[in-house]
Amino acid sequence: MITISNLKKAFGETIASDIPSFTINDGDILGLVGNNGAGKTTLFRMLLDLLKPDEGEITLDGINPALSEEWKATTGAYIDEGFLIDFLTPEEYFAFIGKITNMSQEAVDERLKDFERLANGEVFGQKKLIRNLSAGNKQKVGIMSALFNRPKLVILDEPFNFLDPSSQNILKHELTAYNQQTGATILISSHNLQHTVDISTRITLLEKGVILKDMSNADGSARTELENYFEKE
Repeated sequence: MITISNLKKAFGETIASDIPSFTINDGDILGLVGNNGAGKTTLFRMLLDLLKPDEGEITLDGINPALSEEWKATTGAYIDEGFLIDFLTPEEYFAFIGKITNMSQEAVDERLKDFERLANGEVFGQKKLIRNLSAGNKQKVGIMSALFNRPKLVILDEPFNFLDPSSQNILKHELTAYNQQTGATILISSHNLQHTVDISTRITLLEKGVILKDMSNADGSARTELENYFEKE
């Protein structure tokens, strides 16, 4: 369970986060939506202790990420290319991840088989450094790295960006299946309402750092309310 209490973050005069109280339950697929500047990425960066709040507290299963690193072993995240080691090939990158998490190369190779559909023959065996991959294939490497160690918490910022339509649909299937198989909590932010509604069990609308709506999304029930909101903008 993730709990947020009295969380505040500002950049100068701009309020990036102002959340008095918020709870994310185990097993939620939470879609975080909002216009540019809503504070989605800021919230994710605070959850991952990449950005310090001005006030308030976050806990991940009772652990404050600013005070302990225990949460890192069970959390996978991809925010942007800064999470990658781009002077390695994808094969070298995953071998490195395996090494620091005490996995044999055989175990690494076996785990990568789970991502064959998403990779679609375009990521591995290309003899390219990550920095020389297309934006979409870099995105795939980042998403695969977030899921690689089967974390119980997955955080993905704009995961559908740069992916072609086929890869977007594969990713939706992969995330839904992963949640069903493991019971993991998955947090995604996205400008793509259709994909977000398709996979999320719950949707939170954030604007200017404030939560305006927190909706159950059983059978896509939040779609109409979200469409009405953004049509008014």
